[in-house]
Amino acid sequence: MTKEHDQQDISLAEQYESYPYPERNPLDEKKRLFIGSPSHLNEIDYWVFGGHRKTSDTFRVLIAGCGTGDAAIMVAQQMARQNRPGEVICLDRANAVLNIVKERAKVRELTNICFVQGSIFDLPKLDLGKFDYIDCCGVLHHLPDPEQALLILKDALAVGGGIGLMVYAPHGRTGVYMLQDALAHLAPITDKPAQRLDVVKRVMRHLPQTAWLRGNNNFGDHLTGGDAGLYDLLLNPRDRAYTVDTLWDLIDHTGFQISCFVEPARYDPKYLIADPKMRDKMEQMDARTQAVIAEGLAGNMATHVVYIRRAEDNLSFVDPASLDSIPFMREKPGDILASEILPSNLLPFAFGTLNVMFPLPAQARGFLGLIDGKRSLGEIIEVVKARGVPEKKIMPLWLETFEKLRSINQLFVRVAE
Repeated sequence: MTKEHDQQDISLAEQYESYPYPERNPLDEKKRLFIGSPSHLNEIDYWVFGGHRKTSDTFRVLIAGCGTGDAAIMVAQQMARQNRPGEVICLDRANAVLNIVKERAKVRELTNICFVQGSIFDLPKLDLGKFDYIDCCGVLHHLPDPEQALLILKDALAVGGGIGLMVYAPHGRTGVYMLQDALAHLAPITDKPAQRLDVVKRVMRHLPQTAWLRGNNNFGDHLTGGDAGLYDLLLNPRDRAYTVDTLWDLIDHTGFQISCFVEPARYDPKYLIADPKMRDKMEQMDARTQAVIAEGLAGNMATHVVYIRRAEDNLSFVDPASLDSIPFMREKPGDILASEILPSNLLPFAFGTLNVMFPLPAQARGFLGLIDGKRSLGEIIEVVKARGVPEKKIMPLWLETFEKLRSINQLFVRVAE
């Protein structure tokens, strides 16, 4: 490791001990649960295991770089609510952030979380065993060797397991890196965290109106994230952004395959360009090229969230046409989502700051109102048939509904237990 890398790591360690990120008050656990991607349990069930995993199977989760614990608390709470056997291991090298996660878990009375102080690079000697799922959210882009870290996580996966990644993306963070470059001179990483924070606060109070950061509303850490948010956004000593192309290369080079980008439709440029000729042209391109185009066209992707599995572990998804399959929603109840469909049968959906309209069949409302995570597709179809929809039309209408809502990460199917 170079001298520069040594200093960056020293500064990173000081940062997260001084300003645990993101800022969280454990007492807030009494009134809310943060929900997001990756690592929502229903997403994991589908995008990592294809809907084939049984809820009675023991489930071991590693949060590799847990920060103050949003992902750990979310998945541990979801496992507890569903009575899923297993454990969530929080790994982080900052004692300050681990203490916050411990307090959050204590408030929720979660007993399925364990805590280990250390880094991803310590995993080979920690002897923690194999994991069915690993969360590595907002971590790789701060590491000196992301490829080596991903290979270490790969070795920690159980057969058939997967990883949920989040990395920063450059286009949606326009303005951040310009200001980071300036602050590198005004607040060098050799200064103490409190000194550096004082500098950035002074700069932000007088930031020119022309600064690109002022016009970027794709994130708000510097506005609402407190000292920790401001520091992490603008003073982090190692902040590497990934385009779709560079992230795809990293995933390929480490022997993984992509299960999905979240949300899949966000990376489909046909939802961004209405011109029929251009849509036809883009649909002839491979998935990677389409995703690259979508990133460039949208311009607002500040992060990329992706689920990956080892290339040798073939993944098959439960057939959404199987009458024995169980449709289930990611989070929002089906009847609530149905109520958001406009009279024109368009569903408004936001990809961050970008609003897109998704056309759905008129019967989508009826399907959604029947999805409770318990009824089989066959049972749902019988109800729809009894309402007067011709039997031969039901399956095509269901598959159209499923594919559209799957593409925005709202609707999945799983095997019956």
